[in-house]
Amino acid sequence: MSTFTRRDWLKTTAVLGVSGGVGLRLAAAPSADDLKAVVDKAAAFLKSRQKETGDLAPDPRVGPGVTALAVSALLRNGYGADNPVVASGLKFLEGNIKPDGGVYSQGLATYTTSLAIVTFKEANAGGKYDKVIDSATKFVKSLQFGGEASDLNYGGAGYGNPGGRDRPDLSNTQFMVEALLTAGVPKDDPSIKKALAFVTRSQNLPGKEYNDQPFAEKTTEEDKGGFVYNPSDQTNDKSDKRTPAGGLRSEGGMTYAGLKSFLYAGVGKDDPRVKAAIDWIRKHYTVKENPGQGQVGLYYYYVTFAKAMAALGEDPFVDAKGAKHDWRQELFDELKGKQKADGSWANANRAFLENAPELATAFAVLALSYCKK
Repeated sequence: MSTFTRRDWLKTTAVLGVSGGVGLRLAAAPSADDLKAVVDKAAAFLKSRQKETGDLAPDPRVGPGVTALAVSALLRNGYGADNPVVASGLKFLEGNIKPDGGVYSQGLATYTTSLAIVTFKEANAGGKYDKVIDSATKFVKSLQFGGEASDLNYGGAGYGNPGGRDRPDLSNTQFMVEALLTAGVPKDDPSIKKALAFVTRSQNLPGKEYNDQPFAEKTTEEDKGGFVYNPSDQTNDKSDKRTPAGGLRSEGGMTYAGLKSFLYAGVGKDDPRVKAAIDWIRKHYTVKENPGQGQVGLYYYYVTFAKAMAALGEDPFVDAKGAKHDWRQELFDELKGKQKADGSWANANRAFLENAPELATAFAVLALSYCKK
């Protein structure tokens, strides 16, 4: 006779409701044992790829970003700072701290320093990294674009390559926002307010009180409420982000990144910008692809998806057709199905280096840490 387990009960009650609560539906999530089994395989893979220096990047020219992602992911999944992979990775990150407070090698300073701040915060037992985090926070703030509030670039952050600023984009800006808030910067700090101005300017939501950029006025119903990677693409005739109508295409990874930034910064769920983003997500909910980009940046998408959904707190999540989604379970099942025999993940699409298993695996393990109830 088969045994009816607690997991079987959870699956049954999720579909049928529980006794005493007509219509009540519990959101399913993977069990701790199931999560551990998948993450342990991934951790073993990362250990096999870690260099003697502690670096986990497939190429040393990539910098400390991959290591920061992987270490943060392992810490969030219960691995302690004394774990060999974690300890060696932290030592590598410490070795990349520059006199200006940034954590980078040859470039990508905003991206890698922001990731390092979050990682050091996860490992900050006893205030060990307080000074490091404080210095890194000041450095990241210095990379934010200023100028007039009406400027297209105002409040955003680019890759922040030392020696010169480049154009800002929503991806680097959302990493900056998360890092600053994680470091303890108040939600009403000028840096956060400025960043939210850029995030707002990256949303396909026309209206003088929302986004007054020309591309927003040309958005379609399909793209309305979603977010774009770089508002300046509106003037780039060669950009593949442009729509036939002259607007900019909304993308899944960027929309979850924008929504996450708003929610992390304390913008309420009744705010029109947040409501519009959620409406777009309801229409495009999926764990099969990165909406608007297909398989491009898929593992980056999984991370922003997981963080934003966790912050939103709608369990289960209801899409535009009324279907209910246990997003934690669905994301876990999708990632488990994509995991290779050696414990790694890799994107068949080479864009953004996601074909490198070290990066895709770091993203996947980080996304899995949000699948816990």
